[in-house]
Amino acid sequence: KVKSNNLDVKLKSELETEEKGMEQESTRESDSSILDVSSDYPREKHISIQRHLADLEKLADLKEDEKKPCPLCPEEKLKACYSHKLHRHLQNLHWKVSVEFEGYRMCICHLPCHPVKPNLAGDQTLSKMGAHYHCIICSATITRRTDMISHINRHVNKGETESRFITVPAPKSSQVLKELATDVQVLPNYSTPQKTDSYFNPKMKLNRQLIFCALAVLAEERKPIECLDAFGATGIMGLQWAKHLRSAVKVTINDCNENSVVMIRENCHLNKMKVKLDTVEEDNGEAIGDGEENTDSIEVTRMDANVIMHLRAFDFIHLDPFGTSVNYLDSAFRNVRNLGIVSLTSTDTGSLYAKAQHVALRHYGCNIVRTEYYKELGARMIIAAVTRAAARCNKGIEVLLAVALEHFVLVVVRVLRGPSTADDSIKKIRYLIHCQWCEERIFQKQSNMIEENPYQQLPCDCHGSMPGKTAVVLGPLWSGSLFNTGFLRRMLLEAVQYGLDEAQPLLKTLVCEAECTTSKHFSTHSPSEENKQEECGVYIKTANTSAESYLVHGKRKNDEVIRNAAKRQKCENSAEHPAFYYNIHRHSIRGMNMPKLNKFLNYLSEAGYRVSRTHFDPMGVRTNAPLAQFKMVLMKYSTPTYTGGQAEGPGHRPGDIQPGEQVHGKTDGKMDGKTDDAEFLEDNKSAVAAALFTKDCPAPCAAD
Repeated sequence: KVKSNNLDVKLKSELETEEKGMEQESTRESDSSILDVSSDYPREKHISIQRHLADLEKLADLKEDEKKPCPLCPEEKLKACYSHKLHRHLQNLHWKVSVEFEGYRMCICHLPCHPVKPNLAGDQTLSKMGAHYHCIICSATITRRTDMISHINRHVNKGETESRFITVPAPKSSQVLKELATDVQVLPNYSTPQKTDSYFNPKMKLNRQLIFCALAVLAEERKPIECLDAFGATGIMGLQWAKHLRSAVKVTINDCNENSVVMIRENCHLNKMKVKLDTVEEDNGEAIGDGEENTDSIEVTRMDANVIMHLRAFDFIHLDPFGTSVNYLDSAFRNVRNLGIVSLTSTDTGSLYAKAQHVALRHYGCNIVRTEYYKELGARMIIAAVTRAAARCNKGIEVLLAVALEHFVLVVVRVLRGPSTADDSIKKIRYLIHCQWCEERIFQKQSNMIEENPYQQLPCDCHGSMPGKTAVVLGPLWSGSLFNTGFLRRMLLEAVQYGLDEAQPLLKTLVCEAECTTSKHFSTHSPSEENKQEECGVYIKTANTSAESYLVHGKRKNDEVIRNAAKRQKCENSAEHPAFYYNIHRHSIRGMNMPKLNKFLNYLSEAGYRVSRTHFDPMGVRTNAPLAQFKMVLMKYSTPTYTGGQAEGPGHRPGDIQPGEQVHGKTDGKMDGKTDDAEFLEDNKSAVAAALFTKDCPAPCAAD
């Protein structure tokens, strides 16, 4: 028994020692694996990455009397050779085709460290496909030199310039930009959205100023308001809102990219703003100012834009995705509050401006062609999509602003809850009949009955005088107004107050365009809108209005003067601006010197038509005059051009216009003088047709 007990004790002790040994070996293995992983950062660089050609020659250990193999080629590719031949091989084959980065050269490598695609026989033969480069940053192997350069550039654009092979880490390159007293930190190549997470476009400064003015106007109506920047990127727009409007707004900046969210937080700390994450405020712990604490805070979220708009309600929502914004319209109108504002910036100008018509049909469900008024056509196409999305949520819209410039289209609408307002908005979506010959256009009549001859709706007679089909149906498009005069005037006041110099000229042009007047009749305060402005049937009090001097919808005042002023103001606002515009160069006649644009506007105004310039086209004229009258006035006040003593273009009646004489418009605004103009065109019809149908004519036009 004693012997058996001793054996059991010995066996137990041996087992315990074996277990301890196994534990020690496992801990050693884990420690060695940790050491191996840690030693990999930074690890030794590949032999193909060198600073100088001499360093590459040292690897070959060149000697004059001995044959040496190439350090970057296998023996099957290049046999051992003498020093002079090996020097030429290293210089011409490896060094000249290298890729340079931060003083290092990534030479081409032919060693079997890159897998070669097997051939038909199944074996991996050494061929040109085996040549490759080793990345100095991520140690990837890439075959082509151009692909290697693009690969390195992608690392640089993302800020990943810290090489694992360089002992001294390079600092993360970034720069700080300033706009509207707001600092933002951006990465290199910040203006290319495909190659960086922190996208910042300096060309969109005007767009950001217009949106800021719209938000400032809304902040004057009610405080505080919850606003959302659904696509933050660097967070520049939300930071400007919070920094200037302060307690009047509660800003939420959202982005689905994790790197962008980190950049937004850093920019908030750079501008000394508090960051709220999951209802917890995060402060950078630095002094906010000279003894003052900044109580402003910004909420930064990371989720899909559709998700956050479904979960929460906002008073102001701005959508600025890269491309079209139709994928986010249903979510935006789902929880937006009544009388709130939705603004969207669309940068898919290829489809909006009729360069990619199939994309416009796919995204917006509209059939469009390239016209002289293509920018306004794109804006009305977006508003039609916005109207349909709002109507699906039993909401209507009122368009406050529509701007179409070279690289973006901005639309700002106010949301009106209720099925009746949704029905009224939907009724303003109609089709457009466009004459492809003279570019006359008119919205189709709103009717469910099929019309026998839709060409009769066009004012022109091109279908009767020209062969074939001359018109196309475009749309569906928004047929209502694009501007709200009262809202634009208040935006102009906010732009002056905050010193937005770039937005002020554009806003003045928009006010004139909304009222369809020339700039010389422009005034900051309209006589009928000094104290109150009407939007959506609601009279809104402005800063210059006392509490007793404005009207609230649904209440009656005993003061007869205020009631009459309200009626007069409503009549003025009901007169919408004419749809679309004409380009004066597009309809000019070859061989004729057309008048200056401002003088031509005066001539049309004297003829009794409403007229204004438009921001869509610097040479565009927005008027309610038909195209025939437009051409008639343009021809009447154009002078012939003489080259070599011979006049080109249509002739004039004796005594009407002589060379060197100045033409003065004497019409009194009535339609009595149109018969003389018609006789004048009839007498010179052959000359006009000869001038119009020349091969150098800028646009084909029918003889009127």
